[in-house]
Amino acid sequence: MIFLDFNIVQTLMLSIFLYLFGSFLTNKIHILYKLCIPPPVVGGLLFSLLVFILEYFKIVNVSMNTTLMPYFMSFFFTIVGLNVSFSLLKKGGKLLILYWLLCSFLGLSQNIIACISSKFINIDPLLALMCGSISMEGGHGYSLAFGSTLESLGVKNACSVGFASATLGLIMGGLIGGPVAKFLIEKYKLKSPKLHKQSNNNLSNNVSSLNTSDTLFFEQILIVLLSLSIGTFLSDIINLYFHIVIPSIVGCIFIAVLFRNLNDKVKLVELNFPLLGFLEELSLGMFLTMALMSIDFFSLSSLFGPIIFIVFLQVVFIILFAWTFAFRVLGKDYDAAVMISGMLGHGLGATPNALANMGSVTSKYGHSDNAYLVVPLVAAFLLDIFSIPCILFFINFLT
Repeated sequence: MIFLDFNIVQTLMLSIFLYLFGSFLTNKIHILYKLCIPPPVVGGLLFSLLVFILEYFKIVNVSMNTTLMPYFMSFFFTIVGLNVSFSLLKKGGKLLILYWLLCSFLGLSQNIIACISSKFINIDPLLALMCGSISMEGGHGYSLAFGSTLESLGVKNACSVGFASATLGLIMGGLIGGPVAKFLIEKYKLKSPKLHKQSNNNLSNNVSSLNTSDTLFFEQILIVLLSLSIGTFLSDIINLYFHIVIPSIVGCIFIAVLFRNLNDKVKLVELNFPLLGFLEELSLGMFLTMALMSIDFFSLSSLFGPIIFIVFLQVVFIILFAWTFAFRVLGKDYDAAVMISGMLGHGLGATPNALANMGSVTSKYGHSDNAYLVVPLVAAFLLDIFSIPCILFFINFLT
């Protein structure tokens, strides 16, 4: 067997290549474009499947240094926080509140499904809870944070189950979000208020609209990195001194939101949102590609049975919930269809999945201002207000 060990630079090179390869396949293979599958899902997932086959037949063993992945994730969420303006929250109005309530109910339902499922497959309810909103709406960040908490309570393999569930959710969220939105748009003949379409490569769109200088570029980078660093430090302090487990991305978003709204009042610096949007797309693409290309199907194989069963139930439920109920509550229009693609993305995976799904849909059918206003605010910020207390309630109830 040949052993390949990619260092941090080689892993970054590989992820960039796979992103570009995924974009190429999405543009060239009609079915991928038609189903609105995000490029990182195509490139990353194909590579992880190739590695699985090569390792299964004992041809090649591949290991990668994904140290940069959590930094790309934190960088992305910090920029999401910088886009959160309290004036925008008011602008979101009724639609924002409805979407938040729908996602909160979805998270509660996911925990209930996980707990009930544990009775049928005879596993620890706390272990099954890792396949609820912790890994579904919370993704890998919550899986690590709350998995560590459960393991400290004596629940073995909590982190592994959470990561496996989050990984499967990430894959399914990326695969079904676009097709479901496509079905709704075409079934009800929905049209975008903005009929112009974008290229399937969102990065190229943002690059073409940039008007910046080296000083402005580094100024925006510094703002993001300062917010990220202070937010991570804040999360660590809360974890260490108050023994409350908060993922670092929550601290990053919190500090970024505070800075954005303080800056709106006192005008400390100029935030260049086209440039920040480009950096957001870049970090989103790299995070998703790295997450999917580094999936270790061998380590997941021993946990597949109960995890697949619960995740399958979660996928069926969210499709039915989004299609038959949430779509109608949100207005049964084009914006609602795009938001459904986002809900399926972050309801089964993470906020980057949601934005990747919406990007694929809007690149084909046209832009949706309301979807891009509401979904990131709820998925990356407002949902935590409900999710964290909800998860803690279930943990304390089950213990």
